[in-house]
Amino acid sequence: MRVVFMGTPDIAATCLQQILNAGMDVVGVYTQPDRPKNRGMKLAFSPVKEVALAHQIPVYQPENFREEETVQQLRDLQPDVVAVVAYGRILPQKVLDIPPMGCINIHASLLPKYRGSAPYQWAVLNGEKETGVTAMYLCREMDAGDMIDTSATPIGENETAGELLDRLAVIGAQLLEKTLSRMEKGEVERTPQDSSLATYAPMLDKSMCPIDWTKTAQQIHDQVRGLHPWPVATTHIQGNFFKIHATVIVPGKEGAEPGTILGLTKTGLQIACGEGAVEIRSLQAEGGKRMAAPDYFRGHPLEA
Repeated sequence: MRVVFMGTPDIAATCLQQILNAGMDVVGVYTQPDRPKNRGMKLAFSPVKEVALAHQIPVYQPENFREEETVQQLRDLQPDVVAVVAYGRILPQKVLDIPPMGCINIHASLLPKYRGSAPYQWAVLNGEKETGVTAMYLCREMDAGDMIDTSATPIGENETAGELLDRLAVIGAQLLEKTLSRMEKGEVERTPQDSSLATYAPMLDKSMCPIDWTKTAQQIHDQVRGLHPWPVATTHIQGNFFKIHATVIVPGKEGAEPGTILGLTKTGLQIACGEGAVEIRSLQAEGGKRMAAPDYFRGHPLEA
């Protein structure tokens, strides 16, 4: 079975490596064009391109599929199936129609919940206890194609979106390998999604960062977890701006005005919320490095 793989970031690279390790016949890899990165603004390869080059697989990096020449290039690879994981490009119908076995996608949620570009982040932001990955067929509507299989996993109470993604990458890679193996044997069935149950997960942006201390401790804790590692929750403490990297919920703290500093412990800075309290374990002052909260405030004492 001839496979063309399309993807760009680390989660996609993990999936590509998995199917290569399984001996799948990957005849071509599509990834986004090289982009300037870091302070030197040097062109950097995507993680998927790095894996493909290491295995001497042809790499294609079109900006889009508007040109017929680009579409024909894919046809010439004669893929039986196209596997897509976080490619970052919308595939037009003329591309979806090329592989006789279809275009499949690994999506980081249990569809039809959290269709869209930030599914695992919104699962954390909304305090979900469980998420997972879905193998599905691509169609013209975003993340609305027929499902093939799912794999669920619990979300840890203090797990960040970034930590969750690392686990979902492994789960998704295993599901992709399983799905392609089943397709090769003709064992795949399609299950239409119930669109009435669909929810959406739009892109994150920095307007979501400021913490509103009138919210509950759980909501603020979920905000900090869901926005990590980007764009990161923020707040002001005694007039100074901080990025908040890690919190825990502190039980038994009620009655104080939201935003009130309740005290500095050996493990963090406790602040009252609209309901309950959180302890900031790790933060970053403007222009500074990420630090454990007690270490920072030992060098920058709080005002009485």
